[in-house]
Amino acid sequence: MSTTKKKPTSALVAISVTQESMFTDEQIVQMFLTVCCTAPNTRRNYQRAIAHFREFTSYQPLREVTWRKLEAYKLYLAERQIGTSKKSLAPASIAAFIAPLKSMYKWGSEPNIGLFHHNPAQTVRIPATPITSKQHYLTRKEVGMLLQFMYGQTTRNYLIGLSLLLLGLRVSELAMLRWKNFQNDIMESSVWLAILKTKGGKTREIKVPAPLWRLYMDYARELAGNTEPPAELQLFHLSVRQIERIIKNAGEQSGISKKLTPHWLRHTNATLALLQGASLQQVQETLGHSHINTTQRYLHTVEMMKKGAPDYVEECLREYIR
Repeated sequence: MSTTKKKPTSALVAISVTQESMFTDEQIVQMFLTVCCTAPNTRRNYQRAIAHFREFTSYQPLREVTWRKLEAYKLYLAERQIGTSKKSLAPASIAAFIAPLKSMYKWGSEPNIGLFHHNPAQTVRIPATPITSKQHYLTRKEVGMLLQFMYGQTTRNYLIGLSLLLLGLRVSELAMLRWKNFQNDIMESSVWLAILKTKGGKTREIKVPAPLWRLYMDYARELAGNTEPPAELQLFHLSVRQIERIIKNAGEQSGISKKLTPHWLRHTNATLALLQGASLQQVQETLGHSHINTTQRYLHTVEMMKKGAPDYVEECLREYIR
């Protein structure tokens, strides 16, 4: 029995066209950002990237954008120069402009969404981004230098440094911390920090070490005027940029030669956790990685620190080495 593929009826085609033309480009972009970008930083970055692309196309309707237009945009980004430095955009920067477009067109072309009749970004490849974070960690001695210096500054600064190191937070997550995010477990034997609307729109919980929790309790009560801290109490009235400057300056003034950022402390957290015996899954949950492959990048650094092949050879020939 032969089967023939049915062609879409004129009525179905009319419905599809109507669905596509119901919304303006501005409405489509806002729907995408609302549904797919719950984290404030992600939403802001995606909005900026999409706006930049629309400006490049002279506000050509999003439904009329072709694969060629997207590839031309990618080429434009690759050849673009930054200010007067005459340097081209790095692959990671190009990826930051292209990824939001791929996500938007993939979302809008899904059958149950139906805002685009096809996905022009499907075959557009994001530039390969070299992993530069393998060496972005502090040694144990450097951690001690940093914490000792920040302890001598203010309680706030010390808590910022300690929180980034012990909890592996993203700087945007630290900036949004409120007292209500801390919760006791069912046995009231430990305290957990709930990170809401993180990157990827997920919520995760991180166990707070007891010494850090005691510091938080004292700090929060001080902020609240020595009374019970209100649930909405914001612990750090600082922007992301201000926290970045605090860490950068502390690194410089404590004698650390590395150009320190809050993300270095996050890398340090992951590396030390794995070195001390934490499982890959535990580290993944703490850092909030959607994919285990992202967490596995830290294994390379950890394996390098362990016994290497030359060490085995040295053991074998030790009696002959002077």
